[in-house]
Amino acid sequence: MWRPGLLIARYTLVEALRSRLPWLFVLAAAAALALAGFLQQLALTESGATQAAIVSALLRPVAVFLLVGFVVTSLAREAADKGQELLLALPMPRAVYVLGKLAGFGALALLPALLFGLLTCMWAAPAQSALWAVSLLGELWIMAAFSLLCALGLPHALPALAASGGFYVLARSVGSLQLLAHGSTAAHDGSRQAIAYAIDTLALLLPNLDHFTRSEWLLYATGDWQALGLVAAQTAIYVGLLAACALCDFYRKSF
Repeated sequence: MWRPGLLIARYTLVEALRSRLPWLFVLAAAAALALAGFLQQLALTESGATQAAIVSALLRPVAVFLLVGFVVTSLAREAADKGQELLLALPMPRAVYVLGKLAGFGALALLPALLFGLLTCMWAAPAQSALWAVSLLGELWIMAAFSLLCALGLPHALPALAASGGFYVLARSVGSLQLLAHGSTAAHDGSRQAIAYAIDTLALLLPNLDHFTRSEWLLYATGDWQALGLVAAQTAIYVGLLAACALCDFYRKSF
């Protein structure tokens, strides 16, 4: 059953090439270079650090937005064209279809991670850029798995995009929300404690994307293999959980 899954992953990549998605990543990299040149003229001191901080902070959500948009629209288009039903009519388990799609999207995520990681080498040490790129790849894999779950479970593309965007914003900001909930010196009434407990519960359920793809690695060379190990562990756990949820939901659907 590996062969059908590999074929599904291959045609997912072919679809991405035909939709000109790689050119959008290249265009984003070119826009980042232009922005870096503009910032170099504006910054009076530490222009390299300014360029690295702003460009890396912009490239990160751009990569996530483009990949999630492709995952959701690709599956929505396939469902509308009855291509999904045609594939499921073949003698293969549904898990092959889901895992093949996930493998194709995961392979596609290699392109922005490598391209944007190479771009950051202009302002940071190559080792730190490599850590940043690998961390970005893990972040993209988590978002690809979640957007796959949303696209398979929700009937339309817009709710799937909104759910994916909300998940990403919460995963990026849950650490800051915890600090706000627990850092106040005001009286700890019942409602404040309930909010703090709710945010703590949310933090346990969500990946802590604040620890992924940190700009400070490029600025101050603070990235190390321990930080990358934490990123890899979270990536493996959440991609596995989200893939399992997508499989459970997909097996429950009737076509």
